[in-house]
Amino acid sequence: MERRGFLALALAWAPAGRGQQQYSGPKPPKPDIPYLQEADHLIATEVTEAKEEDRKDGTVFVIAGAASPVKTPMAEPIFLFQASRIQPGSLQLYKLEVNGSNREVAIAGGKKRKNVARPLRLDITQIGDTLYRVEAYETLDPGEYSLSPSDSNVAFCFAVY
Repeated sequence: MERRGFLALALAWAPAGRGQQQYSGPKPPKPDIPYLQEADHLIATEVTEAKEEDRKDGTVFVIAGAASPVKTPMAEPIFLFQASRIQPGSLQLYKLEVNGSNREVAIAGGKKRKNVARPLRLDITQIGDTLYRVEAYETLDPGEYSLSPSDSNVAFCFAVY
């Protein structure tokens, strides 16, 4: 009988909504741009557009510049994303290949292309009304990367070093 009384007292004393955590850190200043979260500050990803090229060995998306100016040492980066027009579930993460002065990703291959890129898995968690935490599901190797909505050529680029 004493155990039940203690358990009832403990449950009544526990704060309501204990399982729900409210995010209280920095929030992205602009919607629809993923921001790298590093400690208590946010860094906007490089916003650019990928040019679609049909080549004899498949479809390639090309981003100007050999390297993103946005760099992180974190192999498991965390992004904050304030959704407005872009649905967070449409974001796809790709590792980019550097080819001369461009970054590229092949998404459809011809008969000769063997290295067609597959999107890396993301973990997307809603932490506010329209605020989401976007995380790579696996450790990222050093290199160039792009988050991009599946229905758009907009690319949000960053590099892991």
